[in-house]
Amino acid sequence: MSTRTARTAWNGDIQNGTGRVELSSSGVGAFDVSFPRRTADAAEGVTSPEELIAAAHSSCYAMAFSLEVANAGGTPGTTDVTADVTLTPAAGGGLEISKIHLTVVGSAEGIDADAYRAAAEAAKAGCPVSKALAGVGEITLDVTFNG
Repeated sequence: MSTRTARTAWNGDIQNGTGRVELSSSGVGAFDVSFPRRTADAAEGVTSPEELIAAAHSSCYAMAFSLEVANAGGTPGTTDVTADVTLTPAAGGGLEISKIHLTVVGSAEGIDADAYRAAAEAAKAGCPVSKALAGVGEITLDVTFNG
């Protein structure tokens, strides 16, 4: 299959240093990273590993979900997936991703709300990024079926 590459150039210590992460494989962008912005309430135009994980998880999940809806006999409609990745202090020091919450809102033809929810749960279990994040303490899911 494929290998994708991202590269980060970092300069300085953790508190005062700055970095830039580049999406090397696609060449679609480069983004500033900083530890103080990573842990602050407001990102102020600087991304973080957790935001990048959220992007990876929401996009992978959306693809897996469309497959699961089709496998259930439905025709996927518009689907909106949000991934909220929570960074918290870890027991014993340091930081950890303690929780990821997926929110799915969408529609599909040919299946009912129960089948839609079952497809959502199957996508949560089968998404390659979900599998890669299996060490996260809690991955939760909210599903809204709009018919």
